[in-house]
Amino acid sequence: MSTFLQKKENIERKWYVIDASGISLGRVASKATTVLRGKHKPTYTPSVDCGDYVIIINAEKVKLTGNKLEDKMYYNHSGYPGGLRERNAKEMIQNYPEEMMERAVKGMLPHGRLGRAMGKKLFVYRGEDHKHQAQKLEVMKVD
Repeated sequence: MSTFLQKKENIERKWYVIDASGISLGRVASKATTVLRGKHKPTYTPSVDCGDYVIIINAEKVKLTGNKLEDKMYYNHSGYPGGLRERNAKEMIQNYPEEMMERAVKGMLPHGRLGRAMGKKLFVYRGEDHKHQAQKLEVMKVD
């Protein structure tokens, strides 16, 4: 018996919607990462982008536990001297909830060419509305 290797020509992709309201940030991100990588499929191959598309709605209603709203920091640097910008999680969830969710998910993906390709199948939206109604969407529950 030989090992099955998925070919990128034979991949069938589905679209999943995850509602993040009232659910922990890490739980939503880990569920989305599993689907983006394709680990929920029996045909999973680590070296092939065999995952599905993920739409995360209500990103501003995600839950953070403990003191993370005040203590968790997000950093950006422009590359110039004095170009460090710091924001805490409270500011991120109020002003940039899409970026906060994308950072959580993309931090769990592989860091390379394959991970960047998987990250392009992620779509995060602030509210209930999104522009992917034409796809055959399946609602995914996060426990």
